[in-house]
Formats: sequence, C-alpha cells, structure tokens
Amino acid sequence: MTTFDTGLQTLSLTGLRFDANLGILAHEKTAPQPILVDVDINLGQQPLAPSDDDIMHVLDYRKVRQIIIDECTAEHVNLLETLIGKVAQRLMQLPNVRGVRVKIAKLEIFDDCEVAIRTETGQW
Repeated sequence: MTTFDTGLQTLSLTGLRFDANLGILAHEKTAPQPILVDVDINLGQQPLAPSDDDIMHVLDYRKVRQIIIDECTAEHVNLLETLIGKVAQRLMQLPNVRGVRVKIAKLEIFDDCEVAIRTETGQW
C-alpha cells in the first residue's frame, strides 16, 4: 500500500466584490465602481495536512484577500490591465507562491455585460 502525504495545492478566492477607483471615462474618474475579483494561487507541492495545524505554517487566505483589496483601492488606476498586473505581482511576492491566476471584472461598465481581464503568471 502506498502512503500519500503531499499533493499539489491551489488556494482560490472567488467572487470577491468591492468598489474600486478604476477607468478612463469621466464618470469612472469621479466615483468608485463595483468590481469582482477571482484568484487562484499555485502553492505547489504541500503536505496534505499541516504538521501542527497552525496558521503560521500555511498561506493565510485573510492576508491574500486584504492584499487584493488594498491593491485595488490604493489609488485611481486608468486601465484594468494595469490593475490586474499590480495584483498579480503583489501576490507572486508571497511566500511559497509558484503561480497566480487573477480575473478582475468591471460589473457595471455596460448595461448588457461584464468586462473582465484574466492574467496568469508563474508556474502552472
């Protein structure tokens, strides 16, 4: 019988909604607009169970969530492409992160659809 004690691990945050100062249109420059952020973080090979059940030995998803919100609300950004790049770069700096996938959607830019950009960096 084979014992498995490690596996590939991905941390996902989906459906994170908040307002951000984003866009080039006149009304986008004067008021924040709702965005939706989805993130997958490749943590590579990890123990199937942490050795001591201590939050200090894993990537705390509260920290990931706060980084996303902080990057998206720090200042007005004209382009969605700029914002998604900032979020991806910041998340790649976290310990043990091998790869990041980020999707950011502007929810109210058009009446009939959402507009989103997705980027992927690092190892997958």
